[in-house]
Amino acid sequence: MLNSKSQTGTIIRIAGPVVVAQGLSGVCLYDVVHVGQMRLVGEVIRLATDLATIQVYEDTGGLRVGEPVVSTGGPFTVELGPGLLGSIFDGVQRPLPVLRQQQGDFIARGGIAPALDRQKKWIFEPRVQVGDRVDEGDLLGVVAETPHLKHHILVPPGLSGVIEEIYSGSYTVEQTVASLQMERETHPLTLLQRWPARQPRPHRGKLDPTEPLITGQRVVDTFFPVSKGGTAIIPGGFGTGKTVLEQTLAKWADADIIVYVGCGERGNEMTDVLEEFPKLEDPYTGGALMERTILVANTSNMPVAAREASIYTGIAMAEYFRDMGYDVALLADSTSRWGEALREVSGRLEEMPGEEGYPAYLLSRLAEFYERAGRVVCLGKGPEPSRGAEEHTPSGAPKGGGSRGDLLSSAPLPPRSPARIGSVTLIGAVSPPGGDFSEPMTQNSLRVTGAFWGLDTDLARRRHFPAINWINSYSQYKLNDWFNQQVAEEWAGQRQRARALLQREAELQEIVQLVGTDALAEIEKGDLAVGRLLREDFLRQSAIGDDAFCPLEKTYWLLKVILSFYDYIAEALRQGTPLEQVLAHPAVDQIGRMKEWPPDTAASRAQELLKAVDGRHT
Repeated sequence: MLNSKSQTGTIIRIAGPVVVAQGLSGVCLYDVVHVGQMRLVGEVIRLATDLATIQVYEDTGGLRVGEPVVSTGGPFTVELGPGLLGSIFDGVQRPLPVLRQQQGDFIARGGIAPALDRQKKWIFEPRVQVGDRVDEGDLLGVVAETPHLKHHILVPPGLSGVIEEIYSGSYTVEQTVASLQMERETHPLTLLQRWPARQPRPHRGKLDPTEPLITGQRVVDTFFPVSKGGTAIIPGGFGTGKTVLEQTLAKWADADIIVYVGCGERGNEMTDVLEEFPKLEDPYTGGALMERTILVANTSNMPVAAREASIYTGIAMAEYFRDMGYDVALLADSTSRWGEALREVSGRLEEMPGEEGYPAYLLSRLAEFYERAGRVVCLGKGPEPSRGAEEHTPSGAPKGGGSRGDLLSSAPLPPRSPARIGSVTLIGAVSPPGGDFSEPMTQNSLRVTGAFWGLDTDLARRRHFPAINWINSYSQYKLNDWFNQQVAEEWAGQRQRARALLQREAELQEIVQLVGTDALAEIEKGDLAVGRLLREDFLRQSAIGDDAFCPLEKTYWLLKVILSFYDYIAEALRQGTPLEQVLAHPAVDQIGRMKEWPPDTAASRAQELLKAVDGRHT
């Protein structure tokens, strides 16, 4: 905190979370300040002559005109380093478990705690040596943060030079692990980095979206896939399952790191997340799910300005792990509450309102946020080599637990690939009032995202979950080539046939509502029957139990069986067999139980069922 007079001002106006201070002549836009005697944390959001407008991240009740405002001299930053995984933060990256230990169940205003534990020591294993030339983003060393994930310690952006000293051993996040000489200046490097949350982290360039993020949800992976580094929104009215779907994606998506941001959601929903996630097992590693998860909990009863900041806290941490070469998925529930926070602060600032009271810059803010997604070529050299830790330890270096004075020898290191690839996928829930998708948050989000998973209230009332409307939803990501190569050559063709059948069924349902089923031809009744199989036995999927996650291979075979049964119906009807007799085939009951098949036996059982349907070998 700076102590110069130019960095200290006085409160002259208070309007809810917005405070106006006078005398902060040396402050910059988006600088963090401490407001009042309680030192409430705030951020400068407007400057005019000698007046600074501040949004306060805490409750301003009891704050008085005339109290001091002191600038910290820097923007809102997040702490990045070992200890992030498994942590639970509030919207401004205060660790909630630590605050609870200090203050009890209710957080006192002005309470602060470092985001990362300053006492815990981490074992740092260097990957460069004295005299090596390193640039921004290059790998300095690794920390085994969890049993299944290595935390890569990289050269911070903006720094490059020659390694003067580097140590192996056990260190806290604030202790120096290396020294870098840059333009005759020595820069100490620690395990801890700080980064302005609102500023995107740099990278070499973005890549085309060519690989899907596998979610395990059949309706998503088959019809509306999102790429790694892509963006998607989940709009839906109350009770349509937005939160459950986001939590399901957090559990099962094949991302290396999950950042779950509860932005303005009800406290009981976040409580469920905080209680459930630490008990869950990671399906990919067998360890605890929290070992690859970061939770940002900012509930609806928390200060509105912190709600607005929580999105940036989450995306800054996601980009940090992306730069290590990991695939990160950020799930925001819900961006509508973020938009409401923008609207409330904008109203306090007396800005000209846009549509439905939202600020005129709503679209640009949404675009800035979603543009931070992407699959990128990271700064620095290639990824950490794939060999074990012992093979990477240079000869003569201590094997773990060495003192700070134990410098590494000059043993050669294995070569690295020329590029490190990482991604951040953004999936945001939207809560339109009354389920009206024409409201500004949904429409503006549609303009800047690539996938639209619209939740349908009628489907939710019929207990069809996930309640994604397969008629209105879409994905702009062209990933058929990947699925054809990695799963089956028929994937794209089956997907197209299934969507056409579902569209045909929707059209026939409208006719049935007008004139009844008897007015339909037999083949049209067959279309309805197969459409029902697709809806109930393929698209419907439980969020709990064995069917919560469906691998791509199993998804392919389930769809193949249903489409083959449709071909069987069409052929039987052409030969004059009554539809009732066709639908009495024993395969119908077996199709209804396909979801219960274990994934490792799905292919063989599907082939047996196909033989029973058409009598041919597949």
